[in-house]
Amino acid sequence: MLACLFDSIENCREIMSPASGYSFPLMRTSYRQLRRHTRLAILFMLIPLLALTSGCSGLKSLLAKPQKVNVPPLLAPLSQADTAQLINEINRLAALRSIKGKVDIQFQDTSFAEEGIAEKYRTADGTVYVQRPGQIHLLIQAPFAGTKIAEMTSDGTHFKIAVLQGDQQFRRFVTGTNNATYKKLPVDGDASNANRNRVTPEQRARSVLSNLRPQHFTDALLVRPIETSSGATYVQSEFFQEEPDTRPRAKSNARVVRGYYMLDELMPKSAGGVRITRRLWFDRVGGIRLARVQTFDEAGALITDVTYSEPKTFGESNFSMPSRIELTRPEDHYRLSVTYQSPESVVLDRVWDADIFDLKNTWNLPEIDLDQRRQDE
Repeated sequence: MLACLFDSIENCREIMSPASGYSFPLMRTSYRQLRRHTRLAILFMLIPLLALTSGCSGLKSLLAKPQKVNVPPLLAPLSQADTAQLINEINRLAALRSIKGKVDIQFQDTSFAEEGIAEKYRTADGTVYVQRPGQIHLLIQAPFAGTKIAEMTSDGTHFKIAVLQGDQQFRRFVTGTNNATYKKLPVDGDASNANRNRVTPEQRARSVLSNLRPQHFTDALLVRPIETSSGATYVQSEFFQEEPDTRPRAKSNARVVRGYYMLDELMPKSAGGVRITRRLWFDRVGGIRLARVQTFDEAGALITDVTYSEPKTFGESNFSMPSRIELTRPEDHYRLSVTYQSPESVVLDRVWDADIFDLKNTWNLPEIDLDQRRQDE
């Protein structure tokens, strides 16, 4: 279009030239000015035309038939609850005084998590007694054979752990205080990254057992209550998370969006302000149930992450609670899952003798007193 217009101008120039026989001095002298003004006029005429053309193209694109894409569906229906109802659900679970039952236990060593590697050990049989406040007796046995692998107890203040399998260097009787912080007990190969690769799975398994703390089980299996007189503040929020579809008959690798309520437990700090101590997650799909509990230290770092799933009815009272619990301790580099074998056979709310929660070193294992070890360092 521009070329044609400029050709026309050139033709006019030839007509108005002296050779043509015409004499238009004014037009001859203003030709360059006329050509420049003509170009500007054409430019201003083309700008809205181009904009209109572009707009029509964009509008046409928007009005084109949309393409269908697969997205994870939002699970429904979503139940509604306020903070008081969430607190009531926690305290319903916390009203449980004791549990005794057979469980499946599986350990996972996450020492190599930075390298994207975790080692999962075979599932073991377990018998667990847990009783408030903070008492536990856990016996871990090899499946079918019934050989004892480890046994541990806590009376609520102190804990004892007996590692009964493996080479002599791994068989030990460990004692300590629940609320104390200890260094991880070493095994051969812990000294350097180069040597870590030479540590066998069995050695790491013994290390995990030696560094387990019975009270971590207690806190996971018996949820701490919410006491409104504790001075804590509770803040409720809503959250949606994309995750694997664990429903029966779900397709392999299927994903869904699940709705949650989160209840943050905030405690006042001595220097002013508040800090988070617990974050409680509630699954909202088809009801309100506790799905996850995260605990944090003074600096806000994650200490424990416990997930709850597969709710079932337990014991003669048909008490509803999760049948599978997965406990993760990021700083201790392990994850373990506990699954009740027969929820209907679990004994609830019976008072157990204190002797059950006091383990004796009847095997004459080498003893490691973690409190004494810390004093000596």
